[in-house]
Amino acid sequence: MGLGLLGRGVGDAAFLARMGVKVLVTDLKADKELRKSVLRLKKFKNIEFHLGGHRLEDFRNRDFILKAAGVPLDSPYIAEARKNEIPIEMDASLFAKLMPKGVTLVGITGTRGKTTTAYLIFEILKTNNKKVFLAGNIKDTATLPFLEKVKAGDFVVAELDSWQLQGFGDAKLSPPISVFTTFLPDHMNYYKGDMNLYFKDKANIFKYQKKGDILIFGDSVVEAACHLGAQLPSSALIARAVDLPTDWKLKIIGEHNRYNAACALAVARALKIPDEISKEAIENFGGVPGRLEFIREIRDVRIYNDTCATTPDATMAALRALSSKQIILILGGSDKGLDMSKLVAEIPKYCKGVVLLPGTGTEKLISNSKFLISNQTPISNVKNLREAVKKTVAIAKRSDIILFSPALSSFGMFKNEYDR
Repeated sequence: MGLGLLGRGVGDAAFLARMGVKVLVTDLKADKELRKSVLRLKKFKNIEFHLGGHRLEDFRNRDFILKAAGVPLDSPYIAEARKNEIPIEMDASLFAKLMPKGVTLVGITGTRGKTTTAYLIFEILKTNNKKVFLAGNIKDTATLPFLEKVKAGDFVVAELDSWQLQGFGDAKLSPPISVFTTFLPDHMNYYKGDMNLYFKDKANIFKYQKKGDILIFGDSVVEAACHLGAQLPSSALIARAVDLPTDWKLKIIGEHNRYNAACALAVARALKIPDEISKEAIENFGGVPGRLEFIREIRDVRIYNDTCATTPDATMAALRALSSKQIILILGGSDKGLDMSKLVAEIPKYCKGVVLLPGTGTEKLISNSKFLISNQTPISNVKNLREAVKKTVAIAKRSDIILFSPALSSFGMFKNEYDR
């Protein structure tokens, strides 16, 4: 249920077909929209496609439903499957149930920082000569096919978003090594403004852990949980940015990345990996594409791509990391039901100009008079990203920084943040 465009659904469907399973792929998107994904599966004679909408009859008389991340909590099709007592599975949690004995699963979640932390842990384990696989919410990477590769003694590092963790909740299991980096407002359009509902999904990262398992919270999670009145296990380890030795020199900039590195270091120390190995891996890590990624410098103007900054908190972290008053910010996109007021207050501290992309979130921002009043920097509106880049390059002067950090989601103008 949900083939998608990022390759994960394709990989999972192909794996199931290779295993001899009769697979029915259903997606709300039409064949034309999913053309590339469908073509990759055409060679399998045991895959049938029902595209352009779901059918209730497809959710009856099945062995199980493999549900894609982001399927609505109140989906009538999932309700139909449950009514017919059909198991609902998700890729990462199904992998966790089926993986060979002796494989160690490391799960990482968080509103922000989970991707970078997952990559850092992956690099530390690799530097420590462990056979390790990177799975979960990773672009173009399906999780189920790793069942063909992993063996006892291997590690699987899985970035897990709140939707994937719904699958862990249904399966009543949690990774034996779990990291919860941050908890901030996000996906409020999906969770209907309920932060407790969002936290409930995230909490599946630790809810079903067993005695002796490892749990690490970033200290901001502890503060957020306290605010919500949520109970956290007292046995958890707490990671703080100050835990990272001050003489470790990171290639990735910003205090938020030292925080991410501290979370990764906490895992390494819990696994008794020597600090000198962690230091080597962390200091050599060059970052993840689309996350405050330095693109190039042209005529003394630095250009950064931060397309994965889909919340105001992420854009604020980027502004603070660059710590300049000569930033030209490209901002805008689709509304996620998030409060933008703190970002509005931060923009004048760092930005000499703001270029706004169209979108429902941008319209909401512009309609808020506080944005126009509190933001003393010049504001320009453009029709698309190409025009935004052209405009910022034209107005940028020596020592300026062009930062694409949209603070909103990509839907409307783009298929997803990677397309953006």
